[in-house]
Amino acid sequence: MAVQSKLSHQNSSRTFTCNVKRIEMTSRKFFASITAEEDKPFDFLRALYEGSIAGAAAGVIVEAVLYPIDTIKTRLQVAHVGGKIILKDLYSGLNGNLIGSLPASAVCVGVYEPAKQALLTSLPEKFSALAHLTAGIIGGAASSLIRVPTEVVKQRMQTGQFASAPNAVRLIIAKEGFKGLYAGYGSFLLRDLPFDAIQFCMYEQLRIGYKIAARRELNDLETAMIGAFAGAITGAITTPLDVIKTRLMVQGSAKQYKGICDCVRSIMREEGSHIFFKGTAPRVLWIGIGGSIFFGVLERTKQLLAKRRPIDMEKSSLLEQDSKL
Repeated sequence: MAVQSKLSHQNSSRTFTCNVKRIEMTSRKFFASITAEEDKPFDFLRALYEGSIAGAAAGVIVEAVLYPIDTIKTRLQVAHVGGKIILKDLYSGLNGNLIGSLPASAVCVGVYEPAKQALLTSLPEKFSALAHLTAGIIGGAASSLIRVPTEVVKQRMQTGQFASAPNAVRLIIAKEGFKGLYAGYGSFLLRDLPFDAIQFCMYEQLRIGYKIAARRELNDLETAMIGAFAGAITGAITTPLDVIKTRLMVQGSAKQYKGICDCVRSIMREEGSHIFFKGTAPRVLWIGIGGSIFFGVLERTKQLLAKRRPIDMEKSSLLEQDSKL
């Protein structure tokens, strides 16, 4: 009996070990099939073109839909203790912002996509998160040259300093010089580079993880939900950086703050540390909804563009051979 029990136990152990190995092998194969699309050699110009078109479409739609929430968030962050928040003219500055948002989003995603694919191709599979983080930083840095002037004009119009975008640009340059359009550039990078890196990385990793768990492609609703979660979490984490960036951008020629460190010290001394989380709720709401729309539109547009691609020469020759047979 003891021998039979021992043999039975050994057989059970072997069966369990085989099952575990089989599951691991299946998971690896499935993960490989999911990431194969990103890991294979890519056409740089095609990735740049499709990323730019998809990014522009996603950026403009998000900006137009969620602009009022962004306006409220900006006014909350600028208002000092005891100040009133004005809830009118919530679309002030939208037209000018859309003009800047389109190329900025196009550049961001247009640079991110080929950078991501190049990094995924050159790095080991286990460093995919690093590839997404790095590509997010590269895309954000490239688009900052357009996004910062757009953000400066937008936020000063949202706070009632100017009536129109052309008027804002003209007066900012007249009073502060061309560098006035890049007011708060350092704080913008301090906020947006971590934001872009974290949001893109979180979205991509959650997307891959969900595909592995579901063992299929994501539908539009699932993509939107993952985008919303990634956006909301990233928005909450980076709110203090957003407060600093907003204060520096809207101060104008008055120069209330000398720089990032002076801004932090002044807020801590005069208003308290809780101010760094002012506007968190509308920011999380805005970026959460924005993430769902942005990534939903982004993925759908990429799919539509992929369907319009010309058939590769290799596939074309195979089709010709099949037709002859």
